[in-house]
Amino acid sequence: MDWEIDKHNRHLEIARGDNNELYRLIREGEHQQLDFKFRIDSSIKIARTLSSFANCEGGRLLIGVKDNGKITGISPEEEYFMIEGAAELYCQPKVQFDYQVYDVEEKYVLVVYIKTSEERPHFVKESTGQQRAYIRQHDENFVANRVLLRFLRDRSPSNERKNLVAYGPAERSLFDYLSSNKDISVSKFSRLAKIPLNKAEKILALFLKWEVIDFEATDKGIRFFLKDE
Repeated sequence: MDWEIDKHNRHLEIARGDNNELYRLIREGEHQQLDFKFRIDSSIKIARTLSSFANCEGGRLLIGVKDNGKITGISPEEEYFMIEGAAELYCQPKVQFDYQVYDVEEKYVLVVYIKTSEERPHFVKESTGQQRAYIRQHDENFVANRVLLRFLRDRSPSNERKNLVAYGPAERSLFDYLSSNKDISVSKFSRLAKIPLNKAEKILALFLKWEVIDFEATDKGIRFFLKDE
């Protein structure tokens, strides 16, 4: 371990990584579990990425790398403390992370590792005062709706999927609709089954847990569809 000191006289313990591993990550390109940042210019924006990784399957954040994969380098101390501030001050609860620093011909890249969190959902304190939780879809972050919040909060063990024939009318109507249609929104399901919105949210969250359905996040909202066998 090396010890380095930033301009504020704060210490950062730097674990230097193997550059071959860094090159491998860059070749993957950005995806659901990998994000590139030229540098951090907004604590709230980076908090959204931390939230989305912690709420989903985890991921890696490469700081000092452009979207096209070009290594530009950063000051690892400055970027680390931006991450630390975002995780502690803007994420609720705090997002835990690990890190490594890569030195590519004196251009430093900070790689931040976030695991799926047992404390999820993690919310972000927005500049408006609102708190929102984020999920990761492909290489983008999206606001989690109430169905996904129910799903993320569920700590109980996964139950075996029950026989769909034994479900009630609302559950059956959902299955029948998705058998002949691509997807459905929570509001559409509520109207279709003639049930309150909160009951529709509860059913969709349970179907997500049982892996009967999956979701797709888009700019137009969260859509739900039958999961392939």
